[in-house]
Amino acid sequence: MTLPFFVYGTLRPGRVNHGLFLRGRTGAEEPGRLTGAVLYEGPGYPYAVEEREGVVHGDLVTARPGTYRELLAVLDRLEEYVPGDPRNLYERVARDVHRDTGGPPVRAWVYVAAAPVADRLRARGERIPDGRWPSPRP
Repeated sequence: MTLPFFVYGTLRPGRVNHGLFLRGRTGAEEPGRLTGAVLYEGPGYPYAVEEREGVVHGDLVTARPGTYRELLAVLDRLEEYVPGDPRNLYERVARDVHRDTGGPPVRAWVYVAAAPVADRLRARGERIPDGRWPSPRP
């Protein structure tokens, strides 16, 4: 299934991993939001955790023609995601993402916290209240 990606942390435009992993591989990037998830602080990057109520702000990234398989492999490697591996920190899931400009939702790949990580974050993690990373500090 060929889908765009929803990025919400270090892969967003202007962040460190955007230049390292996305530059030259994207055909379109546009602001969007994922509903049904919240953000938690991680060690230098955030985790999206699926929750009934909540919103995560980020960017919808579409692969440049001819680069999809390469981009998928690069992002899976970056997120240390291996399908079915119980040691995953993230799971890659297909979710509906809303463009900030409006229109119907777009189905996209999103890396969300794997169940054990999500449970740990819910119990003692630092939630980012506005769903934007990095979170503005007072």
